[in-house]
Amino acid sequence: MTALMLTSDAFDDGERIPDRYGYRRDNVNPPLSIDGAPDDAESLALVMDDPDAVEPAGKVWDHWIVWNIPPERTEIPEDWSPDDADEGTNDYGEPGYGGPNPPDREHTYEFTLYALDTTLDLDAGTDADALESAVEGHVLEEARLEGTYPA
Repeated sequence: MTALMLTSDAFDDGERIPDRYGYRRDNVNPPLSIDGAPDDAESLALVMDDPDAVEPAGKVWDHWIVWNIPPERTEIPEDWSPDDADEGTNDYGEPGYGGPNPPDREHTYEFTLYALDTTLDLDAGTDADALESAVEGHVLEEARLEGTYPA
């Protein structure tokens, strides 16, 4: 059995996220690869956030919230506009992806992928807090990919 894994061809875990994925640059999501989703997963959910934003912003900043990703999906392409999943509202107040934009120093961004035993019935515009509440008790496995982005 393979553990759930999340990787990117654009950057290695813990390495620098290329400039083009930043909010003030091209503001497109990096490509992601998914491997090892459990056979009993009903859906996947993805959250990209910035825990380093707590000091300047007063909270963990949510950059991307996606749910009901089919568990058989193995690739999330660059600049993805999902027609087979749902996207929520990021902390920029916008639907979909909002890239890194650290205000003070280099930040570490986390992409967390959840394999779930259910599909989620959430409204369009859902935020990360609502998603986190909805996945509670339904997570079969999770995987994380981290990348840094300079100020």
